[in-house]
Amino acid sequence: MPELPDVTVYLEALERRCLGRELTGIRLASPFLLRSVSPTIGEVVGHEVTGLRRLGKRIVLALEDDLFVVIHLMVAGRFAWADEPGAKIPGRIGLAGFDFTHGTLLLREASKKKRASLHLVRGEEGLTAHDRGGVEPLEADLEAFSEAITRERHTLKRALTDQRLLSGIGNAYSDEILHRAKLSPMRRSDQLDADQLRALYDATREVLTEWTDRLRAECGPDGFPENVTAFRDEMGVHGKYKKPCPVCGGTIMRIRYASNEANYCPTCQTEGRLLADRSLSRLLKKSWPKTLEELEGS
Repeated sequence: MPELPDVTVYLEALERRCLGRELTGIRLASPFLLRSVSPTIGEVVGHEVTGLRRLGKRIVLALEDDLFVVIHLMVAGRFAWADEPGAKIPGRIGLAGFDFTHGTLLLREASKKKRASLHLVRGEEGLTAHDRGGVEPLEADLEAFSEAITRERHTLKRALTDQRLLSGIGNAYSDEILHRAKLSPMRRSDQLDADQLRALYDATREVLTEWTDRLRAECGPDGFPENVTAFRDEMGVHGKYKKPCPVCGGTIMRIRYASNEANYCPTCQTEGRLLADRSLSRLLKKSWPKTLEELEGS
């Protein structure tokens, strides 16, 4: 799922192409994409784009007359830009085309589960319904960040990705942040001391800033983001199960829960202890290894 760095670079590319331009049409290839009924598409088109912003992981196009186009890419949604007005929407994966006089913003989703969504909204008050309320991690000071992280008793993995607490962080960058901070993803947020909170705060800002700069450079000053993915070779732990940790050389491990997973380095983050994967540990019970040494010796 595109997260804060990816969405930021998308917004910058869209701003270069869409700001001050008239939205001349919205074509839907999938009727299930549109999740709102008022205002209608007919009421929204014909208005100029006056601004772009991010709401968590959502992309918002602000239009004249206090109208908004809110797009949530979810896991597999991606944008593409075509310099051709009224460009054809891709057949199997295309969801919509947002038409301008000088080109087309295409929305695609390469997944059988069509989860991406489009809402057309009237007024700032209506827009607040799409704001989960999390603090902006690159704008908050240490005190505001610490208050958000410790507000509820969660694992750090969940606290970082809860959009009610922090805005824009998801599965991929939370793994990278926790690895940088040398903290276990299953550590409880209410168990952190002042030094650990500072380490988590610094790591969050560093990782998000570094990756935004990296993706921005990859895109270039006039390009459009291509190959937006949560799995990148330069990442330290995310998607690197059983590969060597770039810091200590140890083996990256993972735990799976529900439809998600956490990737971590036992040496750097859990003092060599393996975290219990619920499904496997339930199956193996007492045979589940507690350390890397036990795992490698089994």
